[in-house]
Amino acid sequence: MGLNQISVVIPTYNRERVLLDTVDYLLKLETPPREILIVDQTEEHDVNTQQVLAELEAAKKIRWIKLTAPSITHAMNVGLEKSHEDIVLFLDDDIIPGRNLIVAHQRAHDVQGCNIVAGQVLQPGEAPVTDDGLAARFRFASSRRQFISEIMGGNFSIKRELAVRLGGFDENFVQVAYRFEAEFASRVLASGEQILFEPDASIRHLKANSGGTRSYGNHLTTIKPGHSVGEYYFLLRSAVMPGRLSKILSRPFRSIRTKHHLCHPWQIPGTLLAECWGLIWAMRLAAKGPRLMFTGVHESTIAKQPRPEVQTRIAP
Repeated sequence: MGLNQISVVIPTYNRERVLLDTVDYLLKLETPPREILIVDQTEEHDVNTQQVLAELEAAKKIRWIKLTAPSITHAMNVGLEKSHEDIVLFLDDDIIPGRNLIVAHQRAHDVQGCNIVAGQVLQPGEAPVTDDGLAARFRFASSRRQFISEIMGGNFSIKRELAVRLGGFDENFVQVAYRFEAEFASRVLASGEQILFEPDASIRHLKANSGGTRSYGNHLTTIKPGHSVGEYYFLLRSAVMPGRLSKILSRPFRSIRTKHHLCHPWQIPGTLLAECWGLIWAMRLAAKGPRLMFTGVHESTIAKQPRPEVQTRIAP
């Protein structure tokens, strides 16, 4: 029996050449995905990008879904809703995929019986890390297959049925959407699932210097709350997290205890303003409750829905 097919979902915002390169790399893989959905939040592309995306869509090599407002979590929910295959692989729009990316995700799901798989992510200049399992902190550059408690939004796959049953991604994580992966992973683990890290499912993240979350400025210099609101919202929603209150109260001070602020002390007031603004915004969002995939469906209702029996194991 063949492996389950994969829908790749790529949320994108204000990316041009690097987006086209990412799609090209995926299409040229020896085993490409069954479909590629580009969930595009860009208001207006340059002429070349617009033309190439239109040609790829006309040739049925991609599905190009255009949204009117930027939101990482909403774009991912749209990708879940529109995808056709049983497994959905979320990728960043500025990557170079490893040659076995798609097959490794497929095998982790089908051969090892996992419902959510996190792949290896190599940042610029980073090489795979060999560890013996005793490292103090897990790194996404690891070369060891293992169960983990987190995901990275730029390279993870999930059974579509599971993601939908959990309500998808919380759209209260706005703008930079910092910590949305941690919140989603916590719901995955609370549902009784496990997250398998599969190093063979590897990408190299290019960290494009414009577009994406970088559209919201540098967190060290901006006075806007896009980089801080997600952290505060996550902490406010994490009622059982040890030291939650102290983390909330100490964050503004930690945000200015940086080498950058030591060298640019005149930017401290702006950073503190961004932190206070972010906290107020997060409190308002938390008071309204999470915005999951289904309007009007509370997360407690989703959690009570029956879950099929799943056996999870790791192949030797």
